[in-house]
Amino acid sequence: MKVTVLGSQGAIPKVGLFSTSLILNVCNTYVLIDCCEGVQHQLRKNKIKFSKIEIILIRHAQASFGHENYDNLSELGHDQATLLGSLFDSLNISPDRVVIGTQKRHLQTLENFNLKCQVDKHPGWNEYDFRDLLLAEFGPNIPEEIFTDRKTHFKTLRSTVTNWMNAKLPNATESWEDFSSRISSALEFSCDLDCKQVVVVTSGGPISRVVATTLNAPKEEMMTLNLQIKNTSISKFIYTPKAFYLHSFNSAPQFDGDNAHLLTYS
Repeated sequence: MKVTVLGSQGAIPKVGLFSTSLILNVCNTYVLIDCCEGVQHQLRKNKIKFSKIEIILIRHAQASFGHENYDNLSELGHDQATLLGSLFDSLNISPDRVVIGTQKRHLQTLENFNLKCQVDKHPGWNEYDFRDLLLAEFGPNIPEEIFTDRKTHFKTLRSTVTNWMNAKLPNATESWEDFSSRISSALEFSCDLDCKQVVVVTSGGPISRVVATTLNAPKEEMMTLNLQIKNTSISKFIYTPKAFYLHSFNSAPQFDGDNAHLLTYS
């Protein structure tokens, strides 16, 4: 008899790691054992009737592009957050738990919601530090138009983050691997088995990283996703003991019709 361990992690996706599973070879008869049984045993032991958790990732409302302090909602951003709060009310979305990053724009977005539930913070949901990456890329002479011209900003964002992913920015304070690891930790922290629905307010980078990892997409695809994420858009995931999968991406019905002029990507 031969036992091969195919993976030793839970259902939550992590970079380079795989969900718990074993393959058993008994006299050339193969049996695949998809585990997570330890989790299921603990659920039964604690008499928790668990089926699935809906994880809703929300990108913060528009921040202050072109200002010295980006980490502050613009006037339009406050309007967007209020509009999203109204959408939650109309859809009767009432999560059991809310998790946010520790950046100011995350909290400001949440303050426009009428949610009465537990709120936790986790720094793993914070955005990568683009200014720090620019310093690693350009040194102290960062071109000013990156902060004033949107076309230049997004073009530079893509190229700089791509270099970071490919280990071409050794002076960056946070490595790509550390960024990916903290998002995995934040996601694991947020998947509370006592909840049926969890809302997370975060940023475009973490959302696009979770989506890319869930779909087993090449890491370079993260930036393609990142640049598509609308402010206050909703991406839904389903977590069970055996699976974590994408349900919907970048949905923003609150901007339909007369509210289309409020749609932004920054």
